Amino acid sequence: MRRRLAESLAVLLSIASLGAGAASGPSSLEAAKVTQQPVTKIETGKPQSRKTNSPKSAANRVKPYQVGTASWYGAQFQGKPTASGEPFDMRDFTAAHPSLPLGTFVKVTNLRNGKAVVVRINDRGPVVDGRIIDVSYNAARALGFNERGLQNVRLEIYKPTNLALLQPVAKLN
Repeated sequence: MRRRLAESLAVLLSIASLGAGAASGPSSLEAAKVTQQPVTKIETGKPQSRKTNSPKSAANRVKPYQVGTASWYGAQFQGKPTASGEPFDMRDFTAAHPSLPLGTFVKVTNLRNGKAVVVRINDRGPVVDGRIIDVSYNAARALGFNERGLQNVRLEIYKPTNLALLQPVAKLN
């Protein structure tokens, strides 16, 4: 009986020592790997620059096409033909630009409040010197400057990913 008790005690001690060894942390080889990592010295008072390969890096940022004054036009032109031949609708997100090709999509950002919309160029204008774009009433309202009349904006060429959603649906009669 003593022998059985001694064997059981030996088994229990060996199991306990294995469990204690596993719970004690990383092995000496893993500890050596951790201590061999280089230590980065951070100097205070100097801004740290971090270079990343994120999609918003400087090379991938869209440069503004134009920055300047925008105005809007509405009810006085409602239904009149635009340079593209379609009737003007002040509720559409359209705009007049002097030189961009008709059908070009442009992201217009209000520099005062940061609001932005995408409009389609379907007309020529503005006719007033010093302005870079005339947006429809609804676009001006979304940008938050329909009450002011004029606003400083940034224009960026916008390439939609899905043109099918932007085409009118044929009438089924």
